[in-house]
Amino acid sequence: MNREMKMLHMSALMMATGLLIATTANAAAQQVRNCGPRPQVVERLTSNYGETRQSIGLGANNSLIEVYASPSTGTWTITMTRADGLTCLIASGQSYETLVEALPNSDSEA
Repeated sequence: MNREMKMLHMSALMMATGLLIATTANAAAQQVRNCGPRPQVVERLTSNYGETRQSIGLGANNSLIEVYASPSTGTWTITMTRADGLTCLIASGQSYETLVEALPNSDSEA
């Protein structure tokens, strides 16, 4: 490989590395924007979207998983709160519905 080709490859590698760093930094910045102290996150969900806690459970590493939703608007948000109190938005969407489903018949043989 001649010197010109080596320089071309080096330039391409440097550009790819820069793009990777920029993308990773952007993803990290987005993640920070989607997290905050639990009281502030809950207040924002309540005041901005009218969402209240609909369900709760424990996740990995003793994280608290909660589903907030507004039956009137149909919006919903899933949050995860770490042991240190930092709450992050995991997912959100629309068309929330509360379901009550019966368990399958347990009298049948498996």
